[in-house]
Amino acid sequence: MTEPPQGVIEQRREPGMAHTFSSILIHAVFSTKERRAMIRDAFRERLWAYMGGVAKHEFGTARAIGGMEDHVHALLSLNTTTSVAKAMERWKSVASGWVHKNVPEARSFAWQAGYGAFSVSESNAPAVIEYIRSQAEHHRKRSFEEELVALLEKHNVDYDPGHVFD
Repeated sequence: MTEPPQGVIEQRREPGMAHTFSSILIHAVFSTKERRAMIRDAFRERLWAYMGGVAKHEFGTARAIGGMEDHVHALLSLNTTTSVAKAMERWKSVASGWVHKNVPEARSFAWQAGYGAFSVSESNAPAVIEYIRSQAEHHRKRSFEEELVALLEKHNVDYDPGHVFD
């Protein structure tokens, strides 16, 4: 057997693995810029529906999308060809463009620069979906800031408390 040219990685097919299979579930969380209450009741459901379509077209599917006036939660199923970073960048960009085009009173709408992305097992997906659908109830007891810090701690994410929010 000859060696592949320098810089070329030899590709080997594993026996019995003719296709790629994956379950890449991500609980994505991000806010509006400066956590301003910009996602109004008047267009919130249309925005969630649009974002679901963008997810399907760009990187996988959105199993659930919800949130409040200042932030979004979603359970995303990513395909194997798109990184979390690329999915979030594209998703937020296209969604903010939709808001600018379709909601004249929200011309100053923008998302925060970053996001939270937390892995979810298939067995926990129903609980995450229920959590996303129950955002109004959760936020009677806890702010978005408290919620995000709790998610970071639950998932053992190292963070600097002084630099969590922009």
